[in-house]
Amino acid sequence: MPGAPVLRPAPGHGDDVDNVTTLPAERELALHRLAAEVVDPWSTREVGPFSVTAVPAVDGLGDPQLNWVVQAEGQRVFHGGDTMFHGYWWLIARRFSPFDAVFLPANGAVVDAPHLQPPSPLPAALDPRQAAAAAEILDARYAVPMHYEAEQPDKIAGYVEVSDPESEFRTHAARRAHVLAVGQWLDLAT
Repeated sequence: MPGAPVLRPAPGHGDDVDNVTTLPAERELALHRLAAEVVDPWSTREVGPFSVTAVPAVDGLGDPQLNWVVQAEGQRVFHGGDTMFHGYWWLIARRFSPFDAVFLPANGAVVDAPHLQPPSPLPAALDPRQAAAAAEILDARYAVPMHYEAEQPDKIAGYVEVSDPESEFRTHAARRAHVLAVGQWLDLAT
């Protein structure tokens, strides 16, 4: 939609080392002079036919995060960005569930980055089991795993995903799981 705002969390706090993973995005926003609008958690914006609500999120790198509830024409979708498992799931569910579809990271990436030392052995984003649990809490009709790929030759060193997130997600989210091929659409009307 031409002229639509880019809704985003506030920039990170701290110096360039603290914000090393978000600085490239900040530079791109400035370079392209996009209509970026900082939104707070629980705030809603109307964009064309869409009602977009920013909801709390947490990632394993400490970067500013928001997730998104998007509603239009009686349908409700959740986009989980790079979030990890957190205690906001129940608040989001009480305010918005049920969801027609939830899109959740399922790669369970463990990150060993120079600015995050000593490294944590814990996932910095949802693993497949956690994604399935979040989908259950959010009462999703369809749960779609995202942010994983079997072969990622350009992935940074020190970024290790679970070995088979798709199969593991199907196991844990059996009745809700809906794995999409790249470019495939999910028709919520059916």
